[in-house]
Amino acid sequence: MKPIQLISPVDGSVYAERQPLSREAAVAVTKAAKAAQKGWAARPLEERIALVKAGVAKLLENKETLVEELAWQMGRPTRFGGEWGGVNDRTNYMAGIAADTLAPQVVEDGATFKRYLAREAVGVVFIVAPWNYPYLTTINTLAPALIAGNSVVLKHASQTLLVGERLAAAFHAAGVPADVFQNVVLDHATTEHLIQSRAFNFVNFTGSVAGGAAMEKAAAGTFTGLGLELGGKDPGYVRADADLDAAVDSLMDGAMYNAGQCCCGIERIYVHESLYDAFVEKAVAWVNALKLGNPFDQASTLGPMANKRFAAVVRAQVAEAIAAGAKPLIDPAHFPADDGGAYLAPQILVNVDHSMRVMMEESFGPVVGIMKVSGDDEALALMNDSPYGLTASIWTADADKAAEIGAQIETGTVFMNRCDYLDPALCWTGCKDTGRGGSLSYLGFHSVTRPKSYHLKKVTK
Repeated sequence: MKPIQLISPVDGSVYAERQPLSREAAVAVTKAAKAAQKGWAARPLEERIALVKAGVAKLLENKETLVEELAWQMGRPTRFGGEWGGVNDRTNYMAGIAADTLAPQVVEDGATFKRYLAREAVGVVFIVAPWNYPYLTTINTLAPALIAGNSVVLKHASQTLLVGERLAAAFHAAGVPADVFQNVVLDHATTEHLIQSRAFNFVNFTGSVAGGAAMEKAAAGTFTGLGLELGGKDPGYVRADADLDAAVDSLMDGAMYNAGQCCCGIERIYVHESLYDAFVEKAVAWVNALKLGNPFDQASTLGPMANKRFAAVVRAQVAEAIAAGAKPLIDPAHFPADDGGAYLAPQILVNVDHSMRVMMEESFGPVVGIMKVSGDDEALALMNDSPYGLTASIWTADADKAAEIGAQIETGTVFMNRCDYLDPALCWTGCKDTGRGGSLSYLGFHSVTRPKSYHLKKVTK
């Protein structure tokens, strides 16, 4: 079995290398997780919450080191720090609603009957986490799963191998039992075998559409629960009454931050014809103010993409669009750090349409297409002309109109005058090829628990 290598986008070196578990060792991990789960679930809820929060606190004791590791692993500039604000916010919110969300819902408690609906941990939760926000995306499921009484097996992306190790070490140091939360390195064949053999009771996968399809295929006939957050092509719509400067600043940040490698990043923008020219001019100035460079350079606002093969996808989409008539507005010479590999100059494209891959397929890089629209009807049709549905952003001064348009968009989250953000009180979910299921909010606990009904007839003489 070949070792799994983590190739750093910073300099192309092998930053880490790990040997994946054999099938026998992987099965042993899942058996240990199953054996440990009942005892963990039997602990008081308050104790589980305290241990999860302590695990996060222990993790953040090393946050400066972790920020540097993230830069080496996936290229995010160190000037932006880590993901710690979101990790704390999401953990604290899910911990805060746990007691009410998991409490039995009593239907009747009288002289003859006691009837109530309880929520019970599903058992062993398998998290397959992505590299783009490796701590945040893991905590979305890890915190509620452990709090609800499940054991967890985490498999992190090969691009962020060290993240799973860091999380497990922190939680173990805080007192979470080693078999209750295990980090593993697995190859695809062993992962599929475990799912097919019903080693898990719930699988949460964040990744590509093809990866989600492989998960569904592996789980077919096992009745294993699946949560799938897959691709996205999130749109922004700038109405005629929008605050232009605010729209440019937020939408371009949503398109370019993290080198465009955000699940809910902005990948296509539709601007009302009355604002189009001004929006494009300001957007170009915004992007030209970025500095592409080594993520350890404090001047760098744009680092390399996580892997040169990811950058190659974006380059191909841009080249095809230009060949089909699109106009690039950013001169790559303005970004001399572009090396043809992982370091990729950002790009804005106009004269684009939906016949182009760059407007229809996920790019997951620092490129965005901008189209002129005549009004709400045209914008709505274009926003819905997509195989994906994660988020959509509407820029307007009219909240009622935003809600009216939002009700017609095929998406998981509707934003008004903001984008690229997760609110832990709201369910993070998608539709169409973006996947199914949801994390965060009280519904996030529903994903990692099952309903159990109690119908108790009291003995009477």
